[in-house]
Amino acid sequence: MDGARFVRVTLRRAGLRRSFPPDFAARLEGKTVQALTRRGKYLVAPLSSGETLLMHLGMSGSFRLDIDAGSRRPGAGDEPGRHDHVVFRMSSGAIVTFNDPRRFGVMDLVRRGELNQYPALAGMGPEPLGPDFTAAALARACAGKRTPLKVALLDQQVVAGLGNIYASEALYRAGLSPRRRASTIATPTGLPREGAARLVAAIKQVLRDAIARKATAYRSARFRVYDRAGEPCRTRSCEGIIRRYSQAGRSTFSCPICQR
Repeated sequence: MDGARFVRVTLRRAGLRRSFPPDFAARLEGKTVQALTRRGKYLVAPLSSGETLLMHLGMSGSFRLDIDAGSRRPGAGDEPGRHDHVVFRMSSGAIVTFNDPRRFGVMDLVRRGELNQYPALAGMGPEPLGPDFTAAALARACAGKRTPLKVALLDQQVVAGLGNIYASEALYRAGLSPRRRASTIATPTGLPREGAARLVAAIKQVLRDAIARKATAYRSARFRVYDRAGEPCRTRSCEGIIRRYSQAGRSTFSCPICQR
C-alpha cells in the first residue's frame, strides 16, 4: 500500500466493531498512502489528504493481498468471501481485502494533527522492541499495581501491542508467575528489581523470535507454554505440568513450579 493510491474502496457492511466513519470510502478514493507504520496493535497509514487511516485487526482480522490483479481475467475474484468486509483496489494493481470473521477489527480516519489525542493511542506505553522499553520503564509502570503481572502486561499504557499469547510466553521464559502482583518487579520507590530485567529481556526475545519465524498468533506448536495445558513443563529438570486458567477473560498458561 505504501506509495499507492486508492482507486476504489468497497465496503460490504456498515462497520466492523463499530461503524465506519462518515463517507469513509469517498475520503479514501483518490488519496495516496504516504507511509505504512504501526503503533501498538494499530496499522497507521498517513494519507495525501492530511488524514491518517488507522486499522486494527481485532482478534480474527487479516489482510489478503493479490499482487497480480492486473493479469487476472475480467471479473475474477469479484465474488466476496463470506467474511471479506473491505476491499481496497490500489493504483499499483493490487487488491487488498480485509477479512474478519468475528468483526472485532477497526478502521478509522483521523486528522494527522489529532493522532496523539486519538483515544486508543493517547497514553500508550513504549513499543516493546523500542529503546524506551527498559527494565526501569517497566518497573515505573508496574510500581504500586495490585493487579496480576500478566494483566498488567496487557495494559497498553504499560507496554504497547503486547498480546495475550506472547505475554504468557514471556512470563514463562522469565520464570515469573502470571498471578504475582505487578508491583513485585519494582521496589517501593519504583526502581526495577531483577525480575523486571528478566521480563523485559524475555519480551524482546519472544517477539524477535516470532518475527524471525514469521509466526502467526495461533501456531501453538511453536510455543513453549501457550495452549499446552496438561503437558510437561519444557524447562530442563522441572517436573511441573502446564496449567490453564483465566485472567481478565483471557486464557493464561503457566508452570506452577518454575514460574514464581
